[in-house]
Amino acid sequence: MAKRKKSNLQWIKETLELKPDHRWESPSGYKIFVANRGAVRFNVPQDWVFEPQEKSFKFLDKKPPNDDCCLEVSFNPLPPNDWSQFPLKSTLKKVLENDSRNIIAKGEIITVKRQTAKIVWTEMKFIDTQEEPREAFSRTCIALGSNIQCLITFDYWADQAEQLIPVWDEAMRSLTLGLYIRDPMTGLAFPD
Repeated sequence: MAKRKKSNLQWIKETLELKPDHRWESPSGYKIFVANRGAVRFNVPQDWVFEPQEKSFKFLDKKPPNDDCCLEVSFNPLPPNDWSQFPLKSTLKKVLENDSRNIIAKGEIITVKRQTAKIVWTEMKFIDTQEEPREAFSRTCIALGSNIQCLITFDYWADQAEQLIPVWDEAMRSLTLGLYIRDPMTGLAFPD
């Protein structure tokens, strides 16, 4: 069997004018991120820098190397199945156990159940030693719904937690899986 060539993925940015009667809504100071026509959608701060990666999407508060935090999302479409019994909580615990950072505290696992998705997330505190040792937080979310699995991480400095926790809260509040957008200029979703 022939080997597949590695893809040299290049993202194309396209800006579309919204129609006057569009249905897109986000809180003041936020913009809406939509991946794969609605497989994953959530709100991010309007002025944050977007950096697409090969297998994920990053949002940074400033252009590197001056950034202080990073919100990153990846997702996978799953085959049609009943995923309601998938052990999200124990999967998240396993992810934390395999983390190699210098963890000094772990938070409880928060479970959010929505009509079409189940979301679990937690926080850990660690010592970042890339330069001067500095306390940092990392939040990790695993969400599953509408045959979409997504992983969201958010790393930020402990001394900036007060200003950055609302960013996470808004991302979790607005997180939507598998609501596919028919017309991006109006925001009409299937099965409107």
